[in-house]
Amino acid sequence: MPRQLRYLMFGLLYFAQGAVLSYFTALNALYLLSFDLSMSQVGLVGAIGLIPFVLKIFMGILSDRVNFFRLGHRKPYILLGLSVQIICLLVVPGVNPGSQYWLFALLAFILMSGMALYDTCTDGLALDTTPQNEQGTIQGIMVAGRALGVVVISGVIGLLVERTSWSAVFYSLAVLSALPIPLVLLVREGERRPDQKFERRAFKAFAHRPIIALGVLGALYSLVINGANQIVNPFLQQQFGIGYATAGFVTTVWGVGVVLGSLAGGRLTDRWGQRTSVWRAMLLSLAAILALAFTGQAWLVWPLVIIFGLAFGFYETVYFAVSMNKTDPRIAASMFSILMAVANIGTGIGLALSGALVDAVNYANSFVIIALLNLLALPLLPLIFQREKRPLASAIAND
Repeated sequence: MPRQLRYLMFGLLYFAQGAVLSYFTALNALYLLSFDLSMSQVGLVGAIGLIPFVLKIFMGILSDRVNFFRLGHRKPYILLGLSVQIICLLVVPGVNPGSQYWLFALLAFILMSGMALYDTCTDGLALDTTPQNEQGTIQGIMVAGRALGVVVISGVIGLLVERTSWSAVFYSLAVLSALPIPLVLLVREGERRPDQKFERRAFKAFAHRPIIALGVLGALYSLVINGANQIVNPFLQQQFGIGYATAGFVTTVWGVGVVLGSLAGGRLTDRWGQRTSVWRAMLLSLAAILALAFTGQAWLVWPLVIIFGLAFGFYETVYFAVSMNKTDPRIAASMFSILMAVANIGTGIGLALSGALVDAVNYANSFVIIALLNLLALPLLPLIFQREKRPLASAIAND
């Protein structure tokens, strides 16, 4: 497949994921509340829907180990996951959450299982086929695709609901989910190289210091940028009295910053090298979050929010690229999904921490503390990028 079509395929796969995730995390509650459900019932659906993302590790092992009816280790699983997502989106409008609550919850679980499957195997395909000098670029495209899905859907869904119906929302998401399929069908998976054959002993990588340090960095970066992101709109609402419409526009501007930061960050990571890029992403994150703490005038909000979006997209792209580089090809999808799971743990800690900090020390001081947490990455970099006498995969194989 030509390089540009390959880039477009990965971007569209993540765009489809971002679009549906944007609905599920931000707007599904509004849909369910329109059927007079309680917030407890809404929250339970959300929790059930996110269970498959805990199970991604097992999906990664399945993809690494099992050639799906000899059709490939990645492509058939991606097509299966997209098909499941599309079918569920087409079925959902016919289900009444008020009278068929558990059926709706089951559909949410199945839909998100499809998403988790193609997400995991898309990462695996990228790991299998991307040369080292393009790892930053491909991760930048994928992060940007997901962010663009969030931006587009957050801006369009409200109009669709007001002017047509919720059914139009689900059908539109199904159409968007189908966009990558023609390009995925063009993928030709060849025989796996000897160094890509699944081996259980490759999991010993997680006992090595570079991988342990990388996992800690993932939890730390995710804690910082997601913890700060959670309190941006509440801070602006308290500081400047912004309304819900303005808050939505702030989120859109932030999303544009993420798209730009990830696309530029991917290219720059390949140019600068991964160690230098982590340094610069960390410093940009620190500066962007500190700047939010000292926002004193309303007009400063817009440039600072887009700069924070740039920092968010850049740091996420850099971490994904480094994880890609450190992943053992024998357990590519499994190892990458585990590193992402550790980062998700950091997100959970960051959301809890930022909320507690605001209650304890106010918004401005919370931004300062979260920004300074970036400095904890400094001792991790020599461990992650230490010079090894032999490649990590080789070291594991001989342990």
